[in-house]
Amino acid sequence: MSATIVIGQDTHGAPVEIDVGELLATRLLVQGNSGSGKSHLLRRLLEESAPLVQQVVIDPEGDFVTLGETFGHVVIDGSAYAEAEIGRLAARIRKHRASVVLALDELEIDQQMKCAGQFLSALFDAPREEWFPALVVVDEAQMFAPAAAGEVSEEARRISLAAMTNLMCRGRKRGLAGVIATQRLAKLAKNVAAEASNFLMGRTFLDIDMIRAADLLGMERRQAEAIRDLSRGQFLGLGPAISRRPVAVSIGEVRTGSRAVVQSYAPPPTASPEELHALLHDNLAEPVREVYRPAPVRADPDELVERIAASQAAPAPRRPDLPEFDAAETEAAIAEILSQMAQEAECTFQPAATLFQDFTLRCRMRGVPTRSFDAVRFRRGFAMAVAGIADPSDPRWTGLLDLAAGVPDDLLAPFLLIGRAATEGRPCPDDAELARIYGTSSPRRIQRLLDYLEKDGLIVVRTDFSGKRSVGLPHLGLATAAVEA
Repeated sequence: MSATIVIGQDTHGAPVEIDVGELLATRLLVQGNSGSGKSHLLRRLLEESAPLVQQVVIDPEGDFVTLGETFGHVVIDGSAYAEAEIGRLAARIRKHRASVVLALDELEIDQQMKCAGQFLSALFDAPREEWFPALVVVDEAQMFAPAAAGEVSEEARRISLAAMTNLMCRGRKRGLAGVIATQRLAKLAKNVAAEASNFLMGRTFLDIDMIRAADLLGMERRQAEAIRDLSRGQFLGLGPAISRRPVAVSIGEVRTGSRAVVQSYAPPPTASPEELHALLHDNLAEPVREVYRPAPVRADPDELVERIAASQAAPAPRRPDLPEFDAAETEAAIAEILSQMAQEAECTFQPAATLFQDFTLRCRMRGVPTRSFDAVRFRRGFAMAVAGIADPSDPRWTGLLDLAAGVPDDLLAPFLLIGRAATEGRPCPDDAELARIYGTSSPRRIQRLLDYLEKDGLIVVRTDFSGKRSVGLPHLGLATAAVEA
């Protein structure tokens, strides 16, 4: 394959071209400080080569999603997919040769590295018959291939760095041509940067970066000062796909733009200091609610003695006749009592025996017979009440309750709460709510609970790269809405 694109003009106004076929074989490294025009250069390269080759863009800031509007790139929101789904997406991208933009701007840096690493690894692991040529453009490459460990987890760094190393070192035979851009060469892993044979070096001010850029361009160190004098959008290019000698190029115009609105300046508001002070401080403090506490009333000792004597002299009140209940009324009364108990604070933290004793006492006070309602039925009925299932005969709960028949009693309430949320299409209850229902203060116990239910085949827990968790019930074909875990 041999085709050329124009990326800009040299100092004499002559067009500067890039041989796309040679670029696929030799890769490209772009370097420049923030504001030097790296994103503009990458956008020009992508726009001009879009009709010629498949493109895959790793976009940590969401700058390149507008390519989809003009050139038909498929925009993939990395925060919306779990690890396995990202891998399957990448496999289909290689199979169908789709040009895509993987937008990671909704993720934290740790999740960005993991998502990009899994995505690039899946591209790399495609079967041999799908090794079609593709440009893989990675903006802010120092984030995904850091030269040293930073604040991110070691796992994220390992996954991302391994994927970037495979892309630049071994990707050529698989049709993957890495185009990486970085703000600082010193922050980029050397084994990743060293595999590029083409360079476009933009403005940079730090001596260590200027010297390293000059070395890559084959310039003497005393000539490195020229890199500091470059204007925005000007780059020094070298490599088999660009030029055999260093050439200065001013990047040409682009047809798409970033979503970010960049303004040269914005005058401050014209409000007076007093008005701004009022706007900043209005209702700043949270309102404090005053709790009414009645003053204690001290009874007169003589009056208290008289009251006691009067109460002892009074005849005992006659025991009221308790109502008689039929089967349906008994079930309704028991359901009401269970619901009342479930609404009391800290009820799930009480031992089962204590709760059953309290239940039987309440039933006796209302005259409700409990001969057929033993401790086993009470535990399962109380779990349903805690989970908010007031009427077990409701057809909505038939499948869920049948599935719950094999769930241990102590796990039943959290399982039913998750099942209720899935049935109603609501988000999965968070760990704090599940802990309250389970009667524990330990988050680890909740994780073990979910693991047990998942290993038992009752639920499937799915967490995407943005940290949102949803829980599915495969036997019922239901799933909760995704929410932060």
